[in-house]
Order: sequence, then C-alpha cells, then structure tokens
Amino acid sequence: MGFERVVTRTLPNGLSARFFPFHISLEGLESNLLCRDDEDYDVVEKYIFISALECGVDVIIHVVMSNHAHVSVLATSLEAARRAANELKRRCSMYISRKYGENNVLLGTSVDVQMLDNNWYVRSVLAYIPRNVADIGCRIEDYPWCSYRAMFAGGKSADGYKAVAALSRREKEDLMHTHADLSKVPWMLDRNGHLVPATCSNWEYLEAAFNHDQAFFLKTIGSVNPDEMKQKLITNLRAWRPDAEFLLTVNDLAGRWFQKTPAELTPEQKIRLVPYIYRCYRTSVPQLARCMRMKREEVERLTQKPRRGNAERRAESGDEGRWRE
Repeated sequence: MGFERVVTRTLPNGLSARFFPFHISLEGLESNLLCRDDEDYDVVEKYIFISALECGVDVIIHVVMSNHAHVSVLATSLEAARRAANELKRRCSMYISRKYGENNVLLGTSVDVQMLDNNWYVRSVLAYIPRNVADIGCRIEDYPWCSYRAMFAGGKSADGYKAVAALSRREKEDLMHTHADLSKVPWMLDRNGHLVPATCSNWEYLEAAFNHDQAFFLKTIGSVNPDEMKQKLITNLRAWRPDAEFLLTVNDLAGRWFQKTPAELTPEQKIRLVPYIYRCYRTSVPQLARCMRMKREEVERLTQKPRRGNAERRAESGDEGRWRE
C-alpha cells in the first residue's frame, strides 16, 4: 500500500480524527542564542515533545540548533499545530528567563507553521530538517539533538534506561523540567537523562513516507535544496492572511485566554490581547481592528503604531488579496 499523507487516528475520547502533516519553525535569533550549552539543547528538545503532547500533536522528526529549531508534526488542524508552536515558544522563553535572567528574549521571534499539502512537500521537509545538521558540517547520525537516529531502526534502541512515565515528581522536575502529566507516555531516557528519539518520535510515518527505504531517505537529504525549503517554509509565510482565516486565530486566542468571543472582551482584556496578537502574528492595524471589532485608533494606541498617510491607509484597507509586506 502506498504512503498516506493524511492518517486517521483514534483520539483518547474514542472518536476518530484525521491528522495532517505540518512543519513548525522556531525562527532563529539574530543577536542572541536559543541554546548556549548542552542543558539548553536538552530542555528545548524535551519542550518540543511536551508542547506537542499537551496540544494533541504528534512529532515526526525534529532538530534543535543553537539559535532555531525545526519540527515536523501530525495535527488535526492548522490551529492545533500553531498552539503547539506557541506553547513551545512560551516554554523556551520562560526557561531562558529563569536560567539567564533575560526577559523577552523571544519576544520578536516568530513561530511559523506550514501545512504540507502533497507527498513531495512532506518528503522534502522530512529530509530538510536533518539536513540542517549537515549544513553546519556535522555528521547527522552523531548529532544528539535530532530524531534522525530514530529512523529505520524499527523503533528499537539500546539506549533506553528509564521510563519517563515512572519518574517521581522530583525526577520529572529535574529531568523533564515540567509539571505536566507524563504518566502515560512511552518515552524513555538514556543514562544521561536525554530522551531516546525512537521512543517519542513517529518514525513509522517517516519511514512510510520514504517507502521504508533508508537509501531513498539519505538520497533525499543530500538532494534537498535548503534555500528553496527556507523560502517555502518561512519566508513565504510572512504575508498577510485573509480576514476570514485570521479571524479563526483571533477567535481561538480570545477563547483560550478569556473563554469569550472577541466581541465579548472587556476593554481591559483587549488591552492584554491586542498587543500580543500584533506582536506574534502577521497582521495589520486595520485587519486587527476589523477582527477585534475595535476602532483603528484604539488598535494603533495599543500597538504604539503611528498613524499612516491617507494613500497607505487606503491601500491597506482595500482588497485584502492585494496586501503585501
């Protein structure tokens, strides 16, 4: 049977749902490092899996670099994948603040999410992620912060030493850096306390994508064009989204933050939410005003964005299909 890009899974509540492949990028920092020592790499890697778990998302393959991370996941929707991405950013930001006393390091860092809508795209992304390691001159199979090592091993690993589900509360805090419920995960730790990738990555999906042929996987890693993939996965995402699509994000955030619709938010709640949306999502003052049902002047004040000239305002308020960065 051929590779099935979209898979059907049974949810914990017994219902079936379709899961789609996505790529998540925690964009690089230009003036600082995401990971400065081995502990940082380990924490970010574990936060990838914990964030995915809490948002009902399944990690296929990942890589953590010094100033960015890439993850391919299976999720029921774009919003679910975005929730996992933003949860990862939140956890990493809090960790950096605690360890280094540096606040808002990730404030301007974007998390970009892209749906992989055809088999070529899936294979290219699954190969591009470990390709990041080769591009800095390292052997992919020796790089510890990538789940490449889980692939084409039949889920077997000699590194399993301690089950995460069996950790005591103190061990979970020390080794996993979380209070999240991990009592049902199949994850294993090696003797150094690092996650064993074969126990937490969906290696079956990746192997199926490459027809269970490791040579095919390696050939694709060698032939993928990193510049093309960066353009498709990151650069192209930084464009305005139509109001109808952006409204879904606004509704989701208002519901998760305050259990309300945007129209039901109080002025105090809008003061908290509007700057966050403007900072973390690609949008404009007019679009944010429309979707939040606010006056443009109110949004400009909250985002501290100066008013523009009439010509620019007319262009931005016109046909949203003509918007450009």
